Amino acid sequence: MRFGDPAAGPYAPGSEAPADTNSPRVPEQARGEHTHGEHTHGESPLTGDGPRAVRRHSVRGQILDALRTALVAGELRPGEVYSAPALGERFGVSATPVREAMQRLAVEGAVEVVPNRGFRVVVRTARELAELAEVRALIEVPVMLRLARTVPAARWAALRPFAEATGAAAARGDRAHYAETDRAFHRAVLSLAGNEQLLAIADDLHRRSQWPLLSAPVPRHADLVADAAEHSALLDALAAQDLPVVESLVREHFAGANG
Repeated sequence: MRFGDPAAGPYAPGSEAPADTNSPRVPEQARGEHTHGEHTHGESPLTGDGPRAVRRHSVRGQILDALRTALVAGELRPGEVYSAPALGERFGVSATPVREAMQRLAVEGAVEVVPNRGFRVVVRTARELAELAEVRALIEVPVMLRLARTVPAARWAALRPFAEATGAAAARGDRAHYAETDRAFHRAVLSLAGNEQLLAIADDLHRRSQWPLLSAPVPRHADLVADAAEHSALLDALAAQDLPVVESLVREHFAGANG
């Protein structure tokens, strides 16, 4: 089965699917839970030692991660409709955790419910991306400027591995992993502010900014590498307390295609 295969579910007409080897996968743990019976997506049966751990949320979380990766990688394409049963078969789980994960994506604005058919991937516009970049800058620039003034240089040096991880993903041309490491870098920087609400809001905005446009070209490898290099440059500016450079780098980074 492939994404967009009409025989697998109510997909959008005329859609073409990527090869199976490029489709998102769920870790073996999630697939194994499915094969042990329906109870693995709800409460585990009681044993003589008492109730086992509930695994449903673990499976749903893995499915949600896989779907988010598929969105960033372009495997779930804007404007197309995907059914929970067909995706569940693809992942080797029941439709229930897929449907729950899709409902979460609907709350986040990535998909919309199509009654009696499934979920349509939302078509984004360049204006939406520009608005997201503006909001992210309004929130994060003041925070990073404050951190530049107050955080010791040694703390910024400890974040180098996060920047290096984005560089490694970019060098491989791995867009999905780059998106993941990019969010991890920004979370690591903002975590120094000690504000959990800030982290949650900033991460949600960041994730939304990574969903591709309908007709957007695949980012060039050189652009991805240049985008990753901005992380190391930002750490240099933060450690040097160079506030104008910090602000300039953050704004430019958000305005980029992979910010």
